[in-house]
Amino acid sequence: MEQNDFELLGGTKGRPVKMWTRGVPVEPEAKEQLAKLAQLPFVFHHVAVMPDVHVGKGSTIGSVIPTLGAVIPAAVGVDIGCGMMAAKTTLRAEDLPDNLGKLRSAIEQAVPHGISPRTRNARGGDVGSWNKPPAAVDAGWAQLRGEFEEICRKYPKLRHSNNYRHLGTLGSGNHFVEVCLDETGAVWLMLHSGSRGVGNAIGTHFIELARQDMRRHMVNLPDQDLAYLEEGTEHYDDYVEAVGWAQKFARINREVMMQNLIQAVRSVITKPFETHVEAVNCHHNYVQRERHFGKDVLVTRKGAVSAREGELGIIPGSMGAKSFIVRGKGNPESFNSCSHGAGRLMSRTEAKRRFTRADQERATQGVECRKDEGVIDEIPMAYKDIDAVMHAQRELVEVVHTLKQVVCVKG
Repeated sequence: MEQNDFELLGGTKGRPVKMWTRGVPVEPEAKEQLAKLAQLPFVFHHVAVMPDVHVGKGSTIGSVIPTLGAVIPAAVGVDIGCGMMAAKTTLRAEDLPDNLGKLRSAIEQAVPHGISPRTRNARGGDVGSWNKPPAAVDAGWAQLRGEFEEICRKYPKLRHSNNYRHLGTLGSGNHFVEVCLDETGAVWLMLHSGSRGVGNAIGTHFIELARQDMRRHMVNLPDQDLAYLEEGTEHYDDYVEAVGWAQKFARINREVMMQNLIQAVRSVITKPFETHVEAVNCHHNYVQRERHFGKDVLVTRKGAVSAREGELGIIPGSMGAKSFIVRGKGNPESFNSCSHGAGRLMSRTEAKRRFTRADQERATQGVECRKDEGVIDEIPMAYKDIDAVMHAQRELVEVVHTLKQVVCVKG
């Protein structure tokens, strides 16, 4: 590997910051955020930065943070375990109905999403939860219930979060379900979601506990959002347990949604077909223990995907752009990581200010999806050029399949 695969962020006082960002814009604010992160004494070796990098809450989105003896809850964030799942089917483009509106409607009925009276629970609140969960939800929750009860014994407030009723639901914002075609005309099903309300509750709770610990021990931080939990403390152990459970919830959440998505497609397309011919289920907001540069470390990927040698991953574009199934090259300097998407070019507020419904309609031409004012913040132009992002990380992954959506359901 050549030294010029990445750029070094200048002016950092702590660990080096290695950035795979050649040819893609990086906000000055993101660089400032990364420089502060690199000052933390427990950051190990260096910080790796992916080409979809942009400013985030807690730490920079598109960053890979190895740590020794501590973890930063806000770096993992509140959408714990957010990630992607994709499954290839034996269907072909010609098997899809001429009118894709019926297919989109079936998916919207099968997967609770967004804020809608149709998906509100019996108490009249919540975002896209089940009124009556199907059997797949019960089967998934059976894998999660016991450990969750143990966590709630110590943190009873978490019991009152949205947990069981959110399993198998999409959420809102940039979460989505798509039907895509690959370069050969094969049909793929793809979705993006995480640990939903319960993950948010866990993340929020431990972020506050970390801040309290910093105040108690009078720790001086370069940024208050970088409050951390030290290994060997009660809160550290409890967080590692809870975040691991939330990541498991997120993975099962995607599996349950995929089951319901497949059923929805079968309700519209009567031709028999198989799925999971090639399936990937990967996190891109998470923390796990790994070995790098001779040390066992905790690696936090904030908007980044594991890309070990030969490992398959998913890098989505926006709702009008290409997405990619990739195979990792195991680049050690990136801590075996790659980007989690195109990365935002502008804030949601700026996108809504700059673009119109007509712009959204033009940008998503040929895609069966919402085209109203409510999704203008997800317009493709609010994101970086996915081709430039992929070129910048050509030493991290190779493209296995290129996908283009024909149906997109947004939260």
